[in-house]
Amino acid sequence: MSLLEVEGLEAGYGPVTVVRDLSFSVDEGKVVTILGANGAGKTTTLRALSGVARARGRIDFAGEQLTGRSPEWIVRRGIAHVPEGRGNFATLTVEENLRLGAYVRKDDKVREDIARCFGYFPRLEERRTQAAGSLSGGEQQMLAIARGLMLRPRLMLLDEPSHGLSPLITREVFKILREIVDEGTTLLIVEQNANLVLEFADHAYVLETGRLVLDGSAEEIGADEGVRRSYLGMV
Repeated sequence: MSLLEVEGLEAGYGPVTVVRDLSFSVDEGKVVTILGANGAGKTTTLRALSGVARARGRIDFAGEQLTGRSPEWIVRRGIAHVPEGRGNFATLTVEENLRLGAYVRKDDKVREDIARCFGYFPRLEERRTQAAGSLSGGEQQMLAIARGLMLRPRLMLLDEPSHGLSPLITREVFKILREIVDEGTTLLIVEQNANLVLEFADHAYVLETGRLVLDGSAEEIGADEGVRRSYLGMV
């Protein structure tokens, strides 16, 4: 069943349109990736979904229209956006960052969910009183994902989760993302490491200069050498 349906999306900044006539869907409980070269419109697509970039067209999330809504309204509907660059609050501690991730919640389960995040990322528990800015790159990425999880989202938008990470840490992060999916969270991932994300995802969409040029199962796209060479810069 589709959790997110996008039809005829146009998105950009001010007078500049970056994404044109983009339509795609994300099924609940699945991992979907958006691929393409730098400048293809991947990040702008995620920003449009979270209300940060200007958007026109139909964005339907769990039966509600998101187009034109504020980022806070969208967050309250259950979409967490983990941006490229992580977006942590550098001077606040790890635990303070996690509490900020739950700022729209009114329930009494925040402490329980902090413990859950520490279960996913034990390294963060060891550093719970450290300033986020003092963490390594891998730890900062873990914190950004954990902060997004504090929303208890139905859908997480992840922009370049492997950026700047060693292969070992990248594999560790994606292993934890698999656990998160297995527990019911849907993921939409933008990622330059096409080899890795195509092994991980269920479905893939490929953008070129703001337009959809291809979609299919991640396995099909990963196996097509012509696609990898033409659109993903891979041999």
